[in-house]
Amino acid sequence: GTQPLSGVVVKKDIYDTFMKAGGQEYLLELPHGYTYSAHPVACAAGIATIDLLERDHVPERVHKLAPYFENAVHGLRGARHVLDIRNYGLAAGFTLEAMPGEPARRPFEVAMEMFEKGFYVRYGGATIQLAPPFISTTAELDRLVDALGETLNHTG
Repeated sequence: GTQPLSGVVVKKDIYDTFMKAGGQEYLLELPHGYTYSAHPVACAAGIATIDLLERDHVPERVHKLAPYFENAVHGLRGARHVLDIRNYGLAAGFTLEAMPGEPARRPFEVAMEMFEKGFYVRYGGATIQLAPPFISTTAELDRLVDALGETLNHTG
């Protein structure tokens, strides 16, 4: 299952702009949270998740795996339709060449073919986005990137 969890973080000067704007104290607020902000069950789930991430040393693992992923995704530079590749950690975005008159069609088609191959990738506008699980192995990252390369090289 899932549990919505949100939070809003702002710099002090932005916070102060709202909170020191004057007026009655009960009217002062930073109105950029949501109805599920600070929900006790969501907060408990969030804390448990952080505990697991720390216990299993996931940030350190991602830090070690990120250069491998970066090398793999940038290995697709020059693949058919790829205009740009950028990444940070285990996240990557590919800007794809637009089809004439249908700028968002190619990313959609690539995402649907990747889904057929067993991979969920995000698409939006002219991009394909990858965000593999933090527990991925190098072999799993290779399968993901290889599947994307194959898909790009034969997508119309």
